[in-house]
Amino acid sequence: MTKRSVKIAPSILSADFSNMAAGVKRAEAAGADMIHCDVMDGVFVPNLTFGFKMIEDIKKSTRLPLDVHLMIVEPERYVERFVKAGADIVTFHIEACKSVPETLAAIKAAGARRGLVINPHTPVDGILPYLKDCDMVLVMSVMPGFGGQKFMPHVLDKVRTLKKIAVEKNYTFDIEIDGGITIENASEVKAAGVNVIVAGNTLFAAKDMKAAVEGLR
Repeated sequence: MTKRSVKIAPSILSADFSNMAAGVKRAEAAGADMIHCDVMDGVFVPNLTFGFKMIEDIKKSTRLPLDVHLMIVEPERYVERFVKAGADIVTFHIEACKSVPETLAAIKAAGARRGLVINPHTPVDGILPYLKDCDMVLVMSVMPGFGGQKFMPHVLDKVRTLKKIAVEKNYTFDIEIDGGITIENASEVKAAGVNVIVAGNTLFAAKDMKAAVEGLR
C-alpha cells in the first residue's frame, strides 16, 4: 500500500449489508486505505451491527487492513477473537473498559495495532497515561451508535491537543476521526492534525466513490 499523509477509511456501516463484499471491493477500487468496521453491542451504544463472522468474511473480500472499532462493553474479553477473525487495528472506548492497560496489552499480544477511542464529551486527560502505548487514537465527532449524524466541530480542540502532545513527546500514533465528515469539512479536520478519516455516507452514497475518496484526501 502506498504511504499517504492522509488515509481514508470507508465505514461499512453505510454499505449494503446484503452485499457487503461488493461494498468492500468498491471501497478498495476507489483507493481507500483501510476498511472501518463498527462493532456495536446494543449495550454501550443503542444499536447492534455485527460480530466475528462478519469480520472474517470481510477479511476474505479485501487486501486492505481492517480497522475494527469496538463499541462494546468489556472489550478486553473479545479483542483476541476479533484479531483472529481478521482485525488489523483494534480501537476501543475508554468509557467502556475496565482496564485500559490490560486491553491494550491484549491487542498487542494478539498481533494487532492498538487504539483508544474517546467520545465527543470525554476529555483528552483521561487517555494521557496510555498514549505512549497507542498506535491510533480515534476521536469521535458524533455520538457513537448511528451513522449519518452531524459533525461536532468542538472535538477539533482535542485533535489539536493530541497532535501537540504527539509532537512534543515524539509519539507516532495516528489520529483518526469518525462522524459527520464530508468533503466540505475535511480540510478543517486535516488542518487540526487528523491523518485518518472515517467516512460512511459521504463515500457510500457517492455516485463516484473514487472522486469522493480523493476529495476527502
